[in-house]
Amino acid sequence: MSSFRVTRRIGIDAGHRIMSHGSKCRHIHGHRYEVEATCAAARPHASGEQRGMVVDFGFLKREMLAVIDASCDHGFIAQIDDVELLAMFAPEGRDFAAWLADLAVRIAEEGFALTTETRLGGKLYVIATPPTAEELAAHWFKRLAPRVAACSDGVATLVNLRVWETPNCAADYSA
Repeated sequence: MSSFRVTRRIGIDAGHRIMSHGSKCRHIHGHRYEVEATCAAARPHASGEQRGMVVDFGFLKREMLAVIDASCDHGFIAQIDDVELLAMFAPEGRDFAAWLADLAVRIAEEGFALTTETRLGGKLYVIATPPTAEELAAHWFKRLAPRVAACSDGVATLVNLRVWETPNCAADYSA
């Protein structure tokens, strides 16, 4: 079956660590992530504002910024199981166990927890899995897919999300 495809890219800066990694990625570090969302449709919109388009690039950018940039840019991405790391972010004067439990509940309900209630007031994005490029691609794909369908009036489908962790290394998650 033939289809049209469009791709939009955004970039974010974020820190992370992979606590179980046997080498240098177990240390706190950051990346200039580039994130590409590819959408497909059997045919472009037949009428309206998006006529001739799979999905308006501006609409796709807006959704990517809302899901990925607003949550993670200039923040830190952590795994809920990385208790030692999260202890460094825990706000002073707050019971750590209660703070951590609140994050875990939000992850169970929403798939992630975003907070600025941290020791230094920085942005912290917590997920259930290790924040590898592969897991981030899958995570952001699942959050972005319904928004793509909505902003394209059901014409477009998110078919792939690629996360560039470095200029030479990328991971893909596809529908």
